[in-house]
Amino acid sequence: MEHDVEDEGGPAHCATGKTRLYVDAPLAEGGEVALGKDQSHYLLHVLRMGEGEHVLLFNGRDGEWAAEIAEAAKKSCLLRVTGRTRPHIALPDIWLLFAPVKRARLDFIAQKATEMGAGLIQPVITRRTIVSRVKDARLHANVIEAAEQCGLVALPEVREAESLDRLLDRWSEEAGGRRILFCDEAAEPGGAKAALERLAGEIGRGAPLALLIGPEGGFDAGERARLHARADTLALSLGPRIMRADTAAIAALAAVQLFLGDW
Repeated sequence: MEHDVEDEGGPAHCATGKTRLYVDAPLAEGGEVALGKDQSHYLLHVLRMGEGEHVLLFNGRDGEWAAEIAEAAKKSCLLRVTGRTRPHIALPDIWLLFAPVKRARLDFIAQKATEMGAGLIQPVITRRTIVSRVKDARLHANVIEAAEQCGLVALPEVREAESLDRLLDRWSEEAGGRRILFCDEAAEPGGAKAALERLAGEIGRGAPLALLIGPEGGFDAGERARLHARADTLALSLGPRIMRADTAAIAALAAVQLFLGDW
């Protein structure tokens, strides 16, 4: 489905005319949802909608629901939920762990990873990472925007940035046996397909996975050695060409979804 993306950072207004909004509120038939100032402004003054008109709502846990504008004031809007249109559909249990990059490319990673079905998104600070400060609110906003535009009813979890060393220190205890697939620019090109097929045969589709993308300069020798030494970690090559970190994240996620996810 094609979507018309509106100005002012508003939610998706689909080509069919049906607007989708993410709301952080319980959704049930007959319930009411009071929109905040920004969403009210978007519906009433950008889209010029009025009382009796319909939108779609989702909150990441209760599925998708139809609602109508029950009350419209200058700076506020009250929606009444009329019925569920789709049940909740969980995302694949694939975590995307990536070294943060500059602002626009970080937005791109968050948006595209959401569209492609990542279940969790987390920046990871490596020894060669240049960008060390990440705004969690901005990441979350990009996730919401992508979910609104692409018809998702679930949102990936967004976690705070953490150092790779600290993450690996407690991985075995907290990740529940989750495999790590790390994109290694030093790996022999041409083996990714066979490696993913072998892993799919071993653990099957839908098993918990984490995909780890390094910084522009790649993992340093110590990090690479530590990853290779782990029994729960598999190195992947993304081919003979050097990719930017944001491109690598999306290319790798596509490959993993194809062989091990829900594609």
